[in-house]
Amino acid sequence: MIVLANDGISESGIQLLKDADITVLESRVSPEHLSKFINENNVDVLLVRSATQVRQNLIDECPNLKIVGRGGIGMDNIDVEYAIDKGLYIINTPKASCKSVAELVFAHFFSLARFLHESNRLMPLEGETHFNALKKSFNNASELSGKTLGVVGMGNIGIEVIKIGISLGMKILAYNRTPKTSNIEISFFDGQTVNFEIKSVTLDEVLEQSDFISLNTGLTDEYLIDTNEFAKMKEGVFIVNTARGGVINEVSMIDAIEDGKLAGAALDVFEKEPAPEVEILMNAGMSLSPHVGGNTIDAQNRIGEELAIQIIKLKDQI
Repeated sequence: MIVLANDGISESGIQLLKDADITVLESRVSPEHLSKFINENNVDVLLVRSATQVRQNLIDECPNLKIVGRGGIGMDNIDVEYAIDKGLYIINTPKASCKSVAELVFAHFFSLARFLHESNRLMPLEGETHFNALKKSFNNASELSGKTLGVVGMGNIGIEVIKIGISLGMKILAYNRTPKTSNIEISFFDGQTVNFEIKSVTLDEVLEQSDFISLNTGLTDEYLIDTNEFAKMKEGVFIVNTARGGVINEVSMIDAIEDGKLAGAALDVFEKEPAPEVEILMNAGMSLSPHVGGNTIDAQNRIGEELAIQIIKLKDQI
């Protein structure tokens, strides 16, 4: 069996595959040459992250392809149903990067609440000459403890966000498109565990009562958060989107920042990715990262290992 990891794979994942006598190719092949490369090298398995697109034409052009694997959760870049109809196995790693994404959510929350996103820009420029003025301008910071955390989407990432929020002493309100109740277990270093039951509420309840809002939902056909939703929020709320570009109306978001409705906003994903609007990039109320939610060493190792284990299990079936 031959595997092409076109968007890369961790060394630990490669080692598992090699130990199972599976050949791993780590070439980064451009879209226009991908089908030719797959066919010429008798590739059985194509592994991708978010960069490589696996559309109908590629599937049709590679009749000997047997497995397509997505390192991560979302499958937006793969024509999944078409691939399955053509007899391909589709695998992914829905839980491997959840902790990393959830931690990034709170990295942005802390950055916004303590003005770190802005002070890190201004200190190199004005720290020597306007230290006291900067200190004064950043004196209206907020704590997260005791505040209400609104989580939009109770999937694997949303649950990890809830866990961190509980650990910080936050009150939790969570919305899910399909109402649900989740039993959440938080484990501690000494082996103790604490269990919580979280029942979903309406989106309006989350918007109206939350001090911090995390968007962790899947891709939507239209904006989930738009002008009407911003109008329902409390004054001075913070919002972070690590879900998908297009879940939030970025124009309305900027208006909400300018109007003072939002105290700050953070994006790890963008409507126009990889070329976000300049108005977003230059806004002082924004904390920004370039779609790096799952990009930790820990998550990459888990992703590679989980993909490898699934491929090895399928090896004898194909």
